[in-house]
Amino acid sequence: MDQHSGSREGAGLGVIDYALVFAVFLGIYLEVAIMLSSSVPIPSALAGAAGLTLIWRRRDDLTSRQLAAFLAIVLVLVLASLAAPDLRFLPKRMTGIIQMTYSLVIAFALFMTLVKADRRILARLFFSMCVTVLIGAQLESFAWMRAMSDGARQVLYRSGIYESDLRDLIFYGKVRPKLFTSEPSAVTFSFALYALAWFLTTASRYRLAIFAVLIGAGQLVIPGPTTLLAGVAAGASYFLLPDRYGRNGFSRRLGFGTAAVLALGVLLVVGSSLYSERLDAIMSGRDPSFFYRVLGPALVALRVFVEHPLTGIGLTSEAFGAELAMNVFVQSPQYSSAWKFEKFSDVLTNYFWLHWIYLGAVFGSLTLIAVNVWLRSLGVRAVVYCWAVWALFGQASGAYVGPKTWIVLLMIAALVHPLRQAIRPPSGQTAMAYRLNANGVVQLPYTPNWRSIR
Repeated sequence: MDQHSGSREGAGLGVIDYALVFAVFLGIYLEVAIMLSSSVPIPSALAGAAGLTLIWRRRDDLTSRQLAAFLAIVLVLVLASLAAPDLRFLPKRMTGIIQMTYSLVIAFALFMTLVKADRRILARLFFSMCVTVLIGAQLESFAWMRAMSDGARQVLYRSGIYESDLRDLIFYGKVRPKLFTSEPSAVTFSFALYALAWFLTTASRYRLAIFAVLIGAGQLVIPGPTTLLAGVAAGASYFLLPDRYGRNGFSRRLGFGTAAVLALGVLLVVGSSLYSERLDAIMSGRDPSFFYRVLGPALVALRVFVEHPLTGIGLTSEAFGAELAMNVFVQSPQYSSAWKFEKFSDVLTNYFWLHWIYLGAVFGSLTLIAVNVWLRSLGVRAVVYCWAVWALFGQASGAYVGPKTWIVLLMIAALVHPLRQAIRPPSGQTAMAYRLNANGVVQLPYTPNWRSIR
């Protein structure tokens, strides 16, 4: 088998594959878990079923190098859990390893599928999902749709159902749509991810304008700062991804990048106006959501670096780290004792900082290195951009061992993969750049051109 999955793109995808890809994204949108016991869930069960089916369908594309790199990640996690303090929590950590392995397999399957996909079909799929979310969220302003959504939420979710509509009225001037999810942030996170995915796959010459309309519509229909993450990630693509424009690429990239930064600046100014109430609450320490999602996890991670630098508190060991986290919270001037919560997994909702809280500075770094080696084995070269997007979206989502966390990383890796994947010229021939397009057709010679990647 070839070392790089990108060189096998010629074997296109069928309707079943695209349906399974859609099921994966629907699964991480809904995030419905199936409970194996009262305390052991299978996270994002629909995404899991679709992902496991996809990995079976891609089994002939897997290489020994890729599998060895994957197993190295699991080995690092096992060693981290064995070395973590207080072995009474080892069974819980082993459960976390199983859940994270399950999530990595789903992300692996999605990557192996997306690199074979027709970019035009993917662009249509992601754009359709964005429009569907906007239409569905707008319809939720009608009582009949809101009743359907609320009824489904009561059936699908055992806990964590959002009930802070009064807070939404104060901060956003409206009740934010939930659209069959457990909370509004799940809607905004998914919309931002779909919009960014469309931006990275579309070949439209009007993609900047259309993207701006998408983000603007998102701010109106599903207000929330999470939507702005897509704009930041799209702007970063002009600086962190390889040259898309061939000759004179630097000047054109600089021009487009400058335009993207200016557009983002305008969006941030508008956002600051739209969210003035929430910004005031953040600055005055009256927003528990911001504290639990951004500030609190960062402060806990910094304390973990001091007290448990080698291993962290251990994978999914919130119970072990609860006292440490509580001490950090009460010492922070931004924390209010009036804020109530049931368990720390509900308030440490930032998977970027959870990585360091769970694994510490040493094993956290070793895990990132192992994942990076795995990405390289998959033929990914734009790893800086992939990690930047992963860290950025981590500010709006928890569940470190869940599928969503690792799908963000591997989805971006797959979508930027065709921009860098090249075929080595046959031995003895002139060193020319060869490239597969998204439909598996070899382009010879290759001239980097964004519009040629369809």
